[in-house]
Amino acid sequence: MKHIAYTKPSITELEVSYATDAAQNGWGERCYDYINRFEAEFRQYVGTEYAIATSSCTGSLHMGMAGLGIGDGDEVIVADTNYIAAIAPIVHLGATPVFLDVLPDTWCLDVSKVEASITPRTRAILATHLYGNLVDMDALIRIAAAHGIPVIEDAAEAIGSVYNGRPAGSMGRFGAFSFHGTKTLTTGEGGIFVTDDGDLFERVLTLSNHGRSRSRHATFVAEIIGYKYKMSNIQAAIGCAQLARIDELVSRKQEILDYYRAALETDQRITLNPLQSGCVSGAWMPTVRVDYPGRCPAEDLSRLFGENQIDVRPFFSPISSFEMFTDCPENQVAHRLSREAINLPSYADMTNDDQDRISGLVLELTSAYDLDPSR
Repeated sequence: MKHIAYTKPSITELEVSYATDAAQNGWGERCYDYINRFEAEFRQYVGTEYAIATSSCTGSLHMGMAGLGIGDGDEVIVADTNYIAAIAPIVHLGATPVFLDVLPDTWCLDVSKVEASITPRTRAILATHLYGNLVDMDALIRIAAAHGIPVIEDAAEAIGSVYNGRPAGSMGRFGAFSFHGTKTLTTGEGGIFVTDDGDLFERVLTLSNHGRSRSRHATFVAEIIGYKYKMSNIQAAIGCAQLARIDELVSRKQEILDYYRAALETDQRITLNPLQSGCVSGAWMPTVRVDYPGRCPAEDLSRLFGENQIDVRPFFSPISSFEMFTDCPENQVAHRLSREAINLPSYADMTNDDQDRISGLVLELTSAYDLDPSR
């Protein structure tokens, strides 16, 4: 039985040649060549004025939040369906995440709950675009602007996603992307910070370089305590090659999602990443949700796929349910989704036969539920 991975990167001779050049020649005066190129080309791709290549999306969020002055006693509103990497910077800075429920169709932050959760301590709202699905940014930005609060975009999973003509990551005070090995565009590990705010860019640039401002000429003199979240030149070289292929990479992800959707649309209890009006999904991680009350389809599908040599990725559990967070309200949609949904395999060279086999197992499960209602 053929093993099917849940994801793997698309690496060609172009990536290998760029990485080889960086390894052989990217030293001394050329040690930032690919980094500078990657930042410039990514700025152009998302349409922002500034970009800083980093070691991770987490690092980008951390520095961006620090640059906004978020700290002790502050609050940041977040979606409960999330990854801990988006929440950790808030806690590290001494602030408190305020967990709100998500929508049952997009699985993203329920913007209708935001305004009632704003307090005098609210310093930012984090909009996480989940699996390529998009937060209602127009409504969120209106609410935030009325209260003088910045919106941060966690676009780790949303490269290629577009909201009413605007690329994900380009609409908030700043955006952050991930280039982890599972992402549509990868540098192995890595991320990037993007913004149109020149003052914020300068603060984050200083933070990213051990607190050394580029306006000073003293090489080893720091003006603040900063961080080391720099992307390597070799990683950036791979990123440049991937960015040259970005339309191909995103298009392939969208094809895979569309194929799953066509294969599973016969069962009304099965839904996948939504088709949002005015939006284009980058389709990073095709996700199937089975709405069958009284069952735990996520657990059953994981077991069934495992028995058939198919890897799956769990849907995010509500962060508020983690033991380090207490006295959090139960966000019912977030909890329900974690029981009903899983991520399906998705990578560039998977075949239609692979997808047919995967889709067939999903339909096999729902048929088994129908045949044995008491199970």
